[in-house]
Amino acid sequence: MPVCTLPGGQTIGYDDAGSGPPLVLVHAFPLDRTMWAPQVAALAASARVLTLDVPGFGESPAALELTIDGVAKTVSDFLAALNIPKAIVGGLSMGGYVALAFARNFADKLNGLILADTRAGVDDTNARANRTKSIALVNEKGSAALFESMVPKVLSDSTREVKPEVVERAKSIAARQPASSVAAALAALRDRPDANSGLKAIAVPTLILVGEFDAVTPPLSSANLAAQIRGSKLVHIPGAGHLSNIENPDAFNNAVRVFLGERPV
Repeated sequence: MPVCTLPGGQTIGYDDAGSGPPLVLVHAFPLDRTMWAPQVAALAASARVLTLDVPGFGESPAALELTIDGVAKTVSDFLAALNIPKAIVGGLSMGGYVALAFARNFADKLNGLILADTRAGVDDTNARANRTKSIALVNEKGSAALFESMVPKVLSDSTREVKPEVVERAKSIAARQPASSVAAALAALRDRPDANSGLKAIAVPTLILVGEFDAVTPPLSSANLAAQIRGSKLVHIPGAGHLSNIENPDAFNNAVRVFLGERPV
């Protein structure tokens, strides 16, 4: 699999498929770029689909420090290394936080925005405390144990009941992530900046996607994004929870195709 070397020597694992407008997808916590397999397969006829591993995940070595703004800088450097001046940047959950940070810090490199199952606000006191507890859990018992505790929150009831292969695939991806990287990402999520103040400045076409049954970043969070980002389009993904791209990939992919100007299938 290809590896991209960024200025300063950091390396990033990535995949590059298809042709057309560049579309960069940033994965959710605590997964890696392989969560986008259903999108790469379906969208490569409509776009140049670039998926990358956040530092410390998948095939990307850990960075000295992991922050949401720092990962946005990594995405910017990644585009520069591939000689891509502008791209549509999308992300799900943690990846959505990164996409919002990219929009805030690198607006001149942005052609469009896809925000899936994410929100603009910061963690409240209770959520921050839970992140800290999760850091202790992953340090003690590992990545697989942490994700096992997350499954009822991130996958809808129907997914868990009728799509066991989706559950097992997500568990498998999470289990192979280093505990140290998962802990660092939890701290980055806990301490991320509030993105609300920058929403009204977003001036590129924006697609907002949310699972119908997302219990982590509920549809109301996406409605807030849609209300503040002018001209944005909000699409609910039927039957899906927080990991909507793997729970209902057909609906997810069709929404992205329409956003890219292609006919749905």
